[in-house]
Amino acid sequence: MSLPRINFFIAAVLSILIGLISYRFLFLDMKLAFPNFGEHIDNRNLILIAHIASSPVALIIGAIQFFPKKRAARPTLHRWLGRIYGLAILIGGISGLALAYNALGGPIAGWGFGLLAVIWMGVTGNAIRLAMARNFVEHRKWMIRSFALTFAAVTLRLYLVGFMVAGFEYAAASIYIAWMCWVPNLIFAEWWIRRGNRAKLAG
Repeated sequence: MSLPRINFFIAAVLSILIGLISYRFLFLDMKLAFPNFGEHIDNRNLILIAHIASSPVALIIGAIQFFPKKRAARPTLHRWLGRIYGLAILIGGISGLALAYNALGGPIAGWGFGLLAVIWMGVTGNAIRLAMARNFVEHRKWMIRSFALTFAAVTLRLYLVGFMVAGFEYAAASIYIAWMCWVPNLIFAEWWIRRGNRAKLAG
């Protein structure tokens, strides 16, 4: 297995694991499952539940959708999973935008998470539009961007572990993580797409 395939496999496994772990609230008390979100639980509980119920669906489906053999073997399933992915992002994005208002880390964190929600929905919406127009080459490029933003759920947690080890409280860490969890992902996605285009031109 080549290094890019290994990296993708690791990313897919992390996505599925984080997605499944996010449903711990089904078995635990909300405040025990999400100890850093007391204010959201008290004041925006339904919005928080909508976000943490829908976003992991996008994370898990997004990881599955990028296996090319699965796409080719079952195109109808690919289309239906894509529709569910888009709906999950619509719900997760709207609820994420609502949660960004009065975010625990203050306005800087709120703007970071808010922009993530808006761009996440916009990029995914464009990917769906391109698929409906049967422009599958561009559709795949925009889906790479979409999943890079979806993958913020994973990178957020990885960064958060580092900040917690460094002694940061969640509110203080979120000022940085609200941007770090998705901006580098999107930059990497652009590099990956342009790298693929250069490889095609060179070929």
